[in-house]
Amino acid sequence: MFHWLEKRPFFFAVAVFVVIAFAGLIEILPNFAQASRPVIGTKPYTTLELAGRHVYIKNSCNACHSQLIRPFKSETDRYGHYSLSGEYAYDRPFLWGSKRTGPDLMRVGNYRTTDWHENHMKDPAAVVPGSIMPAYTWLFKNTADIDTAYAEQLTVMKAFAVPYNKELPMADGSKATVALADTVEAARASALEEAKVIAADMKDQDVKDAVAAGQVPEIVALVAYLNSLK
Repeated sequence: MFHWLEKRPFFFAVAVFVVIAFAGLIEILPNFAQASRPVIGTKPYTTLELAGRHVYIKNSCNACHSQLIRPFKSETDRYGHYSLSGEYAYDRPFLWGSKRTGPDLMRVGNYRTTDWHENHMKDPAAVVPGSIMPAYTWLFKNTADIDTAYAEQLTVMKAFAVPYNKELPMADGSKATVALADTVEAARASALEEAKVIAADMKDQDVKDAVAAGQVPEIVALVAYLNSLK
């Protein structure tokens, strides 16, 4: 067999390619599959967080902010640990971004607070001198679309086997369960309860009154999403 291949360079080259390709697949695919699994502490978005993610996309926040920290010292010193594949397991779609007009937001939940986001969205330049980011005052008046977020949980997320209603391991060794509501009414109620916790840390009285009246302003949903980025 080997003598036959040695006399035929073309088939010898094809055989070498097949062997190397097969060996490469055996080596690469298992590692790739392992790396793409959710890392400990990564959990699916709640209904409110997912609604906030929709607000983030709708306002093109990903056009100026990336969510991908590269493994360079200049980036990890500023933004924290570099991004891991498994951290995007529940992102549909991922929001890596292609440019950074503003800072990366991959781990913004580790160093920014609800109060900071509220002030920043109202008047960015007052919080970050020299900022060219516009004010997003309409987020304080518009109502978040909880129903669409819940519909995404029922369709897209379930299609990708996102493990709602299951205990998930957290980074500190504990376990947490992200529940998927049985009905849209239950999803609205769950989102509202989560919104009340966030609104309690905000100063805008109109936002507080809206949440107290059973509504969820877009700013509250957006802050919930940003706070989840850790």
